[in-house]
Amino acid sequence: MSNLHPVDLHVGVRLRQRRNLLGMSQTKLGEAVGLTFQQIQKYERGTNRVSASRLFEFAKIVDVPVSFFFDEMPAKARAGRPVSGRGGKGFGEAGTPFAQEKDPLVKRETLELVRAYYKIREPGVRKGVYDMVKAVGTTSPADRTSRPKNRK
Repeated sequence: MSNLHPVDLHVGVRLRQRRNLLGMSQTKLGEAVGLTFQQIQKYERGTNRVSASRLFEFAKIVDVPVSFFFDEMPAKARAGRPVSGRGGKGFGEAGTPFAQEKDPLVKRETLELVRAYYKIREPGVRKGVYDMVKAVGTTSPADRTSRPKNRK
C-alpha cells in the first residue's frame, strides 16, 4: 500500500468527527455529494485525497468553514511527511490522527453526549446538567474514597 499523507489523515478524521457530531451516516453524506459510503470511508481513513472542490462540498453539507478540516492539525502533519499505510503499527501509528482514537473528543460516546446535551431545550435544565457533569468529573474516585465519613 502506498504511503498516506498526514494531512489527508487529519482531514479525514475531522470529516468523520463532524459527520458523527451531526449524527449523519456515511451513506447520507455520500448521497449528498453523489458518492457511495465506501468512498466516504476512504476519505475518512485518508486513503483517498479530498480534492478542493469536494472539500468545499463537504464543508457546506456539514456546515463548517473549509478551515475546520485543518484546525488542530498536529505538527507532524504540518511537516507533510507521509506515514506508512500498513505494516508495523498501521493506522494507529503514533503521530497519526488515528492515534487520536484515545482522544475523548473523537470518541462516539463524547459526540453522542454533546448531541444529547444540546437537545435539552430548557436553558436552566441544560445548565443544571452541565454543572452536575462538571462537578462529578472534577471529583476523582480516589478523592471520594479517601474522604472521612461523618457517622453521627
